[in-house]
Amino acid sequence: VQLVESGGGLVQPGGSLRLSCAASGSIFSFDVMGWYRQAPGKQRELVATITSGGTTDYAHSVKGRFSISRDGAKNTVYLQMNSLSPEDTAVYSCNGRTTLYVSWGQGTQVTVSS
Repeated sequence: VQLVESGGGLVQPGGSLRLSCAASGSIFSFDVMGWYRQAPGKQRELVATITSGGTTDYAHSVKGRFSISRDGAKNTVYLQMNSLSPEDTAVYSCNGRTTLYVSWGQGTQVTVSS
């Protein structure tokens, strides 16, 4: 199953963006789907996850500001990002994990700047 992210862009501090991760097959084929981000010069970090059962989890740095959700009919996972700050600037990628493989999207750039 291939994953394609969209929705990144330039936003002012305090603004919002919604990222989408569209799967070429059923998102429920994955045990867990997640959003990761990597800022220049930093290691990739996990931002949010959602299990096939719907359980969500968030990095401490985004809890209360970001929300992960999904639409099974559209085979899409979303990341709603609110109250964005320059520290959120990064390439955001989604992935899906099963017991057999991990699939990654190509990433989408999010830049928070005035």
